[in-house]
Amino acid sequence: QVQLAESGGGLVQAGGSLTLSCTSSGSAFSINAMGWYRQAPGKQHELVANINSGAGTNYADSVKGRFTISQNDAKNALYLQMRNLQTEDTAVYFCNVRGYSDGGWPPRPFDVWGQGTQVTVSS
Repeated sequence: QVQLAESGGGLVQAGGSLTLSCTSSGSAFSINAMGWYRQAPGKQHELVANINSGAGTNYADSVKGRFTISQNDAKNALYLQMRNLQTEDTAVYFCNVRGYSDGGWPPRPFDVWGQGTQVTVSS
């Protein structure tokens, strides 16, 4: 069973940078997508960026040109480099992995979330 652990959140001034990390443990038959989502107080959960196997990366319009998502070759670590942070980027950021488990046949789909890491941007 895949489990996720996020790190790297914190308090930063507007214009600053942070890098979030997400490490996964456990095995899987396949990983189809890894991504970062966020939820700000009073707002809906939203996609920040993701990497889809064979289909490239996607970014929310609000972070394009400022955030960069990347993963390692083993697909067990995911990163989000955040530059020029703005107060509206304040949120809890969640790591997500979707794929198929290797616990039986046929493989079953899974959708796993990390516990979240707080990012606070001060003005």
